[in-house]
Amino acid sequence: MRGAITRTIISLPEELRRSLTWDQGAEMAQHDRLKIDAGVQIYFCDPQSPWQRGTNENTNGLLRQYFPKGTDLSGHSADEIAAVAAALNARPRKTLG
Repeated sequence: MRGAITRTIISLPEELRRSLTWDQGAEMAQHDRLKIDAGVQIYFCDPQSPWQRGTNENTNGLLRQYFPKGTDLSGHSADEIAAVAAALNARPRKTLG
C-alpha cells in the first residue's frame, strides 16, 4: 500500500502534495516511511470522528457506486480503476460552481 500511495502522491503537482490526512486504518501502518518517500506531512483523524474527514467520507460513498464495500480491487485492472477516477474527477462540484 505504501508504494502505491507514494507513486500516486509524487505524480501530483507539488501544491497538491503538501499533506495527507488519514483515518486510523491499518493501511497506514508504514506512515513514517511514506512521509519520507513521498515528502508529505501526514496527519491522522481522531477515532470515531468522521466529520474530520468529510471529503473522504463523501468520496467513499461515490466509490461505492462502482465498487461495493469489501471489493477486492486486485480483480480490477489499473485501466478500470483509472476510468472510475476520471469519471469521479470530471463530475461537476456544487461547491466549485
